[in-house]
Amino acid sequence: MITRRTFFRGLGALVGCGVGLAGYAFGLEPHYRLSVTRYVITPPGWPPGFTLKLALIADLHACQPSMSPARIEEIVEATNALGADAILLLGDYEIAEGRFRQALPPQVWATILGQLKAPHGVHAILGNHDYWDDPDAQATRRRPVRSRVALEAAGVPVYENDVVRLEKKGQAFWLAGLADQIAYVTGTVNGRMRFEGLDDLDGTLAKVTDDAPVILMAHEPDIFPSVPGRVALTVSGHTHGGQVRLLGWSPIVPSAYGNRYAYGHVVEDGRSLLVSGGLGCSILPVRFGVPPEIVLVELGTSA
Repeated sequence: MITRRTFFRGLGALVGCGVGLAGYAFGLEPHYRLSVTRYVITPPGWPPGFTLKLALIADLHACQPSMSPARIEEIVEATNALGADAILLLGDYEIAEGRFRQALPPQVWATILGQLKAPHGVHAILGNHDYWDDPDAQATRRRPVRSRVALEAAGVPVYENDVVRLEKKGQAFWLAGLADQIAYVTGTVNGRMRFEGLDDLDGTLAKVTDDAPVILMAHEPDIFPSVPGRVALTVSGHTHGGQVRLLGWSPIVPSAYGNRYAYGHVVEDGRSLLVSGGLGCSILPVRFGVPPEIVLVELGTSA
């Protein structure tokens, strides 16, 4: 039999547990944890004996206090220490002013990202917030957005429907960067936001001129069903892994496909997609079960 005293002790314990979990999700995981998540993938047709290490940084959402200059410097130092062949920045550097945050000027976070170093370079695409949170870009549809200007001033090339051919020890590979798929907010229909994208997948891949492997950088993973098998790996961010993730499931995912492309390594029809859980937060400064992460992916295996 449960006594009155036992009931209230149990209730107090549940409340205390809830408060503790909320404190962790709001106060600890988003601000102080930093994980390195590692994957080893050998896509179909990958050149035998060719290994390529890529470090992925996604969704900084630079702001005070949760993604301060000191925090970004910590991320840069940790990324440089991974020894990647190339570093890929997957968009959403910006975040608008809000009740819980003060946005950082692009020149601040871009200058720090300019300290990233890798033998085969640092390469960037833009995300939806780099358009949404640039008022001039939304009002005038003029490009480049201020995030691109700041990154390029810091020495980081930005790809919008463009490609670059690189070589490691005589083996060529391509990086293809897709422009954002939901760059401009065009209005609402029945309470749902409508967007205009700038992405041109076919036009981008048409710039690849030989059969060397292709890595596609696409901020939103929703493009993946349209990505041909010609692409060895698609890398994305945007979802933040849902920001709250329980037993591999997220209650809210900013994707038309829900949890299908929420997080991690996804294989469909022999094609590979890798979705980073990202580093920052949007809407609310909360993370639970998906700590901020740098992703290190090794493609291929040693001969």
